[in-house]
Amino acid sequence: SKIGIGTSTPDSDALLTVKGTIHSSEIKVLANAGVPDYVFEEDYELRTLQKTKEYIQENKHLPEIPSAAEIGENGIDLGDMNRVLLEKIEELTLYIIEQNKEVQALKDDLENFKSLVTDDR
Repeated sequence: SKIGIGTSTPDSDALLTVKGTIHSSEIKVLANAGVPDYVFEEDYELRTLQKTKEYIQENKHLPEIPSAAEIGENGIDLGDMNRVLLEKIEELTLYIIEQNKEVQALKDDLENFKSLVTDDR
């Protein structure tokens, strides 16, 4: 049986429909989609920053994240959205690690260059 709070006609696709604000000290969403730790596997194909930039320029939102229009029309599944957001955070962490390697390599090159210039004098 379907229950409606703030409505006498619960939505047909839900057991509980609340028309109004819900206040809670805690909400636990059981996500069947799992945690996206696959991002850290060696065979995970991380999209390049250039491809991500191109996607954003064309679509005006991040890959795998619904657009504002889609969310406005369909709402969001909190469990799925949290999984996708965690995936994006994990991808960002990988980008930062890679950029840190590049910055360190540039620093090392600069130090080597400075020592060559100093030694030549």
